Amino acid sequence: MESIPFIQWCLDNLNYFTIFILMVIESSFVPFPSEVVIPPAAYLAASRGDLNILLIILVGTLGAICGAFINYYLAVWLGRPIIYRFAESKLGALFLLDKDKVVKSELFFVKHGAVATFIGRLVPGIRQLISIPAGLSKMPILPFILYTALGAGIWNTVLALLGWFLERTVPYDELNEVVSKYSHEIGYGILTVVLIALTYIIFKAYKRPKVDIIPDTKETE
Repeated sequence: MESIPFIQWCLDNLNYFTIFILMVIESSFVPFPSEVVIPPAAYLAASRGDLNILLIILVGTLGAICGAFINYYLAVWLGRPIIYRFAESKLGALFLLDKDKVVKSELFFVKHGAVATFIGRLVPGIRQLISIPAGLSKMPILPFILYTALGAGIWNTVLALLGWFLERTVPYDELNEVVSKYSHEIGYGILTVVLIALTYIIFKAYKRPKVDIIPDTKETE
């Protein structure tokens, strides 16, 4: 998808506006990786100083939320039969979308529940499409925004830090190759840490002793 002139122009002219637009595209059903947006922007922030890494993360996350809304509301308005029909169509194939990818994202959502909107943002192959089953299930909008923002924010932070620190050791024209090589491992590493943390929190909550509150029956004078 980088060969599309508009997308290529945005990549060649990275600023806060183009970062936002590219991340909207990345989080919709268009197969466009965030790895070619956030790390280069952070790389330029480190080398030239005309961008701020915190604003890159913020703008990128806002774009991801807006793109997720596209998938969410398309799923709400169109419904499961039309979504699957589109995935199997020639137009769906043009966007590298197919039935198996939609099924995979929906099964992931069913297995993990609403929190899948957060976890799914960290899973390669699921990240862009996890908003579709959220829309199909009509997930409440506020939790959807919260989980999407958390997942996208964590992922964008990791990518930004990766681009920032690689500026010291990797030439700019080799950055995408290096980031692509390790992005899946990084994503699964983050997911593992998140799952361990969630398991620990749930375990501690479950093991917490219950305190019986005995009402004071003593009459007050």
